[in-house]
Amino acid sequence: MLCTRLTNARFLTMDPDHPIAHDLGIWHGRIAGLDEAVSGLPAREVVDLQGATVLPGFIDSHVHLAWTGLKAASPSLAGVERIEDALAVVADAVARRNTPGAWVHVGDYDQRALGRHLTAADLDRVAAGHRIFLMHTSGHACVVNGAVLDLLPADVPHDDGLLVEGAMGAVRRLRLPYAQEELADAVEHAGRVCLAEGVTACAEAGIGGGLLGHSPAELGAYQLLRDRGRLPLRVQLMPGADTLKPLGAHERDGIPRGLDLGLRTGFGDDWLSVGALKIYTDGGMMARTAALTEPYEGTDGTGRLQADPEHLASLIVDGHLAGWQLAVHAIGDRAADLALDALERAQELRPRPDARHRIEHAGLIRPDQLPRLARLGLGAVVQPNFLRYFGDDYATVMGPRRAPWMYRGRGFLDHGVTLVGSSDRPVADGSPLRAVQFMVERASLSGRPIGPDEAITVDEALHAYTVAGAHACRWDDSAGSLTPGKRADLVVLGDDPHAVDPSRIGDIEVVATFVDGREATEGKNL
Repeated sequence: MLCTRLTNARFLTMDPDHPIAHDLGIWHGRIAGLDEAVSGLPAREVVDLQGATVLPGFIDSHVHLAWTGLKAASPSLAGVERIEDALAVVADAVARRNTPGAWVHVGDYDQRALGRHLTAADLDRVAAGHRIFLMHTSGHACVVNGAVLDLLPADVPHDDGLLVEGAMGAVRRLRLPYAQEELADAVEHAGRVCLAEGVTACAEAGIGGGLLGHSPAELGAYQLLRDRGRLPLRVQLMPGADTLKPLGAHERDGIPRGLDLGLRTGFGDDWLSVGALKIYTDGGMMARTAALTEPYEGTDGTGRLQADPEHLASLIVDGHLAGWQLAVHAIGDRAADLALDALERAQELRPRPDARHRIEHAGLIRPDQLPRLARLGLGAVVQPNFLRYFGDDYATVMGPRRAPWMYRGRGFLDHGVTLVGSSDRPVADGSPLRAVQFMVERASLSGRPIGPDEAITVDEALHAYTVAGAHACRWDDSAGSLTPGKRADLVVLGDDPHAVDPSRIGDIEVVATFVDGREATEGKNL
């Protein structure tokens, strides 16, 4: 007997052997069969989906759950366009803290909306003895006030309170780590937002490290949720590369450095596991710190690498030698050059044909770099909603020649590079359907075309958030398609993305989300 049979639906299975089905059977969290294989079997529960469209649960291959949850509970500068209004938000946040000298965190700081960066002196006007930390919306910069600067070592670089990239770690080290309970609550909140958008599995892109880590014991917060049955969706955790240390392993192991006990990619279970090793090579386009080979339009700035190139290359090589899958953050084309050179060297030293190394973001990839990504078997984990929401700015700072190279679609696919969809939430909107719409339309919210030749089909875009996501996270044997034997993770949609005008894809209703064959969101109209 089946546990559940879902019927009267259009199942888009993403499995070429059985692309469309109308009935799906579930047995103990797994897909038992499709159509005639299950339609005549008894089931404890039969759910009539009333003609809805069903897809495999979306996989968001690059998120920041803890940051998302913490940000949701913090004061925000989103939408603020005047310096005085921004300071008023900070002053209000200060007034809510009763403890003198307490830390006050404010999110969604963006100098582009304000016309200039805030300064430590600006913040001191409203600090009232508190320590102010403004988090840039990109995650690659922050602004602090004088009380924080007074605590920093003299050699930490800043520009009147503005700290970027690695320098932010010095500020984070001043603050006591978040408690596991606090992080667990934040992750649970973010996970439920993901479920509401049809996401059933994700990869947390960097825990424990200096840039975005929240605690040396951060993994424990996820385990706490797992142990209590509160983890809303499947999560793969990427440790930050700066958590590696020399191990002193046997020379035959060939592991120059790693995590304690040699822990690496693959450890865990269907709900919580250790994924790729996250390695930052550069910054971001919003903060103008993505490392480019040519300057940003109208400036002489080319961004920056996170550290000395030789140090970054050695991290990549050592991570590969230790058996890790690597997720190398490279937004600018100069950072991509560094990553490609190091990954090529690593594969020469120890060939691993199925390493499935990934380039996170691949924000600006020149035409000459495409064949190299393909030859190395790399996946490109892109964030289409970056261009949907920030594309006007990005296209302006890249200029007309380079703008079509940003967050590619067709170029990757035509060269045989696995195209993987993700959000980088909370940096950008997390909805996979809105991302799919951009991948098909290649237009920003203002209607500006951005690399229209990089547009792909609806099927190819959905593939990036299902089959390709599973491959990038090494879940292809259990997720990504509605294939018998795989996990019964699926999303029920109010319309078929193929059947509506592309401009409506992002507005399709997510009716329900199922994880392990059980409805994980409140069903509507079922």
